[in-house]
Amino acid sequence: MTNRSLGVRRAALLASSVALLGLLAGCGDGDDTASAPPSESGTAAPATTSTTATPSDPGPGSGVPTDAASASRTPSAPPSPAGGTRCHTSELSASVGRNNPGAGQENFPVVLTNRSSRTCTLHGYPGTAFVDASGRQLGPDPQRSATAPETVKLAPGQSAWAGLSFANPEVSGAGTATPAALLVTPPDEEDPLKVPWKSGQVPVSGNESSVRLIPFSPGTGA
Repeated sequence: MTNRSLGVRRAALLASSVALLGLLAGCGDGDDTASAPPSESGTAAPATTSTTATPSDPGPGSGVPTDAASASRTPSAPPSPAGGTRCHTSELSASVGRNNPGAGQENFPVVLTNRSSRTCTLHGYPGTAFVDASGRQLGPDPQRSATAPETVKLAPGQSAWAGLSFANPEVSGAGTATPAALLVTPPDEEDPLKVPWKSGQVPVSGNESSVRLIPFSPGTGA
């Protein structure tokens, strides 16, 4: 073989080698491009993906109970019949007037007096409970009459009274106890006023043991 022929053959082999290397390189680039990036432990999405959560009010289907959202809101109270001017416990003093018995009944006026410097109102019934010296209630809860209540306006120093009555235990045969005090709670209030009870035994069990109340009226009931 001549030197010229040997040179031509070497050139052809070199060209083929270059072409083969180029083909292999091209296949390698395609595999790298198609392969997914390795997953990162503890992530639910590729590191290149960014999701920003914006706070919003929970709605239906949000997974947040609707009562949990409403629990943080203070419900608006219904309007008071007294127009928001009612007398508060701290503005009042309480007393029990003289008994006015009749027809086997004992009848006492429960009196609240406005000792504040403003005019306020009472509407409805007092809460009442006979208690012993330790504060334990004696007898059942009182019963309210069907009389429609009126709003009583009290200027400073003025009073209103509500009727408290029960059957005479000697007539009814009810079981009795002698209270240490009568607790009186003004309408729509929670804190009571304590009035010493000085009128003897009251019915607490058996027949005719209920105490009955009528709503407030102007005056002292005397």
